[in-house]
Amino acid sequence: METKIFIKTEYIKLCQLLKLAGIIGNGSEAKDYIENKDIYVNGELEKRRGRKIYGGYLVKTNEWEIRIENNVEN
Repeated sequence: METKIFIKTEYIKLCQLLKLAGIIGNGSEAKDYIENKDIYVNGELEKRRGRKIYGGYLVKTNEWEIRIENNVEN
């Protein structure tokens, strides 16, 4: 099932997204989580904690998927 996360900035880093979504408890867990899970950003395997995730992106594993919605006001 797809979950939507709304951000108010242009982008969010992958490690911040995992924390915001409640997948990890704190930023120090991000490195291990990303190294040990297959996380896909728009269908491409991603292993960088700092990967920028923009509105419209789909981030998923076998356990969950998150669609990013951007609420940046122009």
